[in-house]
Amino acid sequence: MLVDDVLSRLRRYPDVEAVNLYAVDAADRLILDVAAESLEKAGSGHVAVLDDGYGALTLGAIAAHDLREVRVHQDLLTGEQALAHNARALGLADRYVAHPLGRGLLADVKVVLLRLPRALSGLSEIADAIARYADPDVRIFAGARDKYLTPAMNEVLAESFSSVRASRGRQKSRILLAEGPKPLGEPPFPVRKRIDELGLEVVAHGAAFSGPRLDIGTRFLLEHLRRMKPDARDAIDLGCGTGILAVALAKARPHLAVTGTDQSAAAVASARATAAANDVADRVQVLRDDAMSELADHSADLVVCNPPFHIGAAVHTGSAIKMFAETGRVLRPGGELWTVYNSHLNYRGVMERMVGHTDVVGRNRKFTVTRSVRGLRTR
Repeated sequence: MLVDDVLSRLRRYPDVEAVNLYAVDAADRLILDVAAESLEKAGSGHVAVLDDGYGALTLGAIAAHDLREVRVHQDLLTGEQALAHNARALGLADRYVAHPLGRGLLADVKVVLLRLPRALSGLSEIADAIARYADPDVRIFAGARDKYLTPAMNEVLAESFSSVRASRGRQKSRILLAEGPKPLGEPPFPVRKRIDELGLEVVAHGAAFSGPRLDIGTRFLLEHLRRMKPDARDAIDLGCGTGILAVALAKARPHLAVTGTDQSAAAVASARATAAANDVADRVQVLRDDAMSELADHSADLVVCNPPFHIGAAVHTGSAIKMFAETGRVLRPGGELWTVYNSHLNYRGVMERMVGHTDVVGRNRKFTVTRSVRGLRTR
């Protein structure tokens, strides 16, 4: 099977698809080309692919080198699902196995293909895991578009590897090549931090949004916590991150059952650990899920959300709109959606259509907080 044929057939589904969003780009192709000799030498059972967006690296490497037993870890569920969908369509679903980030993913691995994550803390946790668990002769081929590369990425890789160098660029893309794992101490992740103003301890893995900090949008939304549907029985923290909103709700309302959902594996692990650290794990369940797709119709009284305005590295509101559409389905009549968002995004009209009557309940120089009430109309 020709690599170009494989790459040309990839889709982003079930992630948002649009004319300016792609399943493969020049960085994927550059990684595959630069790593070709090492992939051929490593052979089946010794290759791992991390944060492959939609399967270009995994399926491209399999097609080019007839690989089997490729080990894969993707933080985002939509990427994991897209890879599975593309692999089935190409008849390659039996060639790879998904793993969590850890020893099972990396033991005896000699080549790692990696799309560089935007968060340096996410890269730090990945680099530490590779250095800790992979073969001592492992080589990392980590790539991205030039506009997303920073010198700090070299520095982060250099914390775990003795040799880090950049490849020659091509089509506005570049690769960082790392090798020579350094001796390491105790694993640096997850990290813990107490947020005194909330009386909460936050636990965060590297790729979790905002790390152990309280981001300013969530802080603004929390100012309205007491007004959020006081008679709610079931609440959802949609896109829960490290679980701050979910845990704050559970601590403030002992009779409320809270579900946190996020498509990031790092976020889910973080939120579960945050719930346990604050003694509410019995009332806060956390699911790895894409925009509540697994939750039943009319199953919640309250949804709280600090939605993203990026899809990967692209500024795009598709993910947030998908969240609002699912909220309209999941809320019971009279249920409430409380949202905080960057004011310039002007989501109010979208929420009016997809959820119900929407009021602005707070606004500062950067953010808007709204309450949407699920109407009795059917959709």
